[in-house]
Amino acid sequence: MNKDRVEGKVKDVAGRVQRQAGEWSDDPEQQVKGMAKQAEGKVQNAWGKAKDANSKPAPRASEDETDTEESANTRRKAS
Repeated sequence: MNKDRVEGKVKDVAGRVQRQAGEWSDDPEQQVKGMAKQAEGKVQNAWGKAKDANSKPAPRASEDETDTEESANTRRKAS
C-alpha cells in the first residue's frame, strides 16, 4: 500500500463525513464540497492501486515452466 492509496482513502472518508454533515444541516454547499472531496479521494486511491499493480514484478517464463515440469513429475511418481 502506497502513499496515494492512504491519502486517497482519507480524502474519501473525509468527503463522506462532510457530505453527510451537509445533508444533516441542510447545507447543499457542504454536500457538494463533500462529494468533490470524496471523488478526489476515490481517484487518488485508484491511482495508488494502479501504481501498486504496476510495481509488482511479472513472473518469469522459466519459473512457470519449471513449476509445470515439477508438477508433472510429481503426478507421475504418485501414479
